[in-house]
Amino acid sequence: MTIDDSFKIGTILKTKGLKGELQMYVAFDNLELIDFNAIFVDMAGKLVPYFVESVKYQGHNNTANLFLEDLDTIEKASRLVKKDVYLPNKLKPKKKKGDFTLADLLGFTAVDENEGELGEITHIQELPQQFIATVHYKNCEVLFPLNGEIIKSIDVVKNIVLVDLPEGLLDIYLD
Repeated sequence: MTIDDSFKIGTILKTKGLKGELQMYVAFDNLELIDFNAIFVDMAGKLVPYFVESVKYQGHNNTANLFLEDLDTIEKASRLVKKDVYLPNKLKPKKKKGDFTLADLLGFTAVDENEGELGEITHIQELPQQFIATVHYKNCEVLFPLNGEIIKSIDVVKNIVLVDLPEGLLDIYLD
């Protein structure tokens, strides 16, 4: 399995106790509604499967405590700390029509009203104040905010987002 065949559900934060329990930051909404018995941990770019013995969700702080098969000591468990955790795409719940978020613009083509096609959105970063999109335009990495003022329209069929970037924003990156 590759990262393209999967979706990220969280990151291992730390070990917990001495019996190999792990604490995971849950980065996927409603993970507790997905029935899974194995996870995949990103180990140097390769997804390594681990069977799940139990998961206990701590809803108040987006964490879960995991017990994985064959991880019965703190030494074995500590190798997974700070690693991203994935599930296969086939387990990803289908979105309803109204569930579209700005994070779903990943992979869309950004088109500016004045400059034309900017390129594919390769990364979306969620900051406390807003979402930031990354595109590669004219051999430069360009970042721009995703908000109601910038986004003019979204075509989910053609995977195109029409934006109106502030005047001079692209010049900052291209000069």
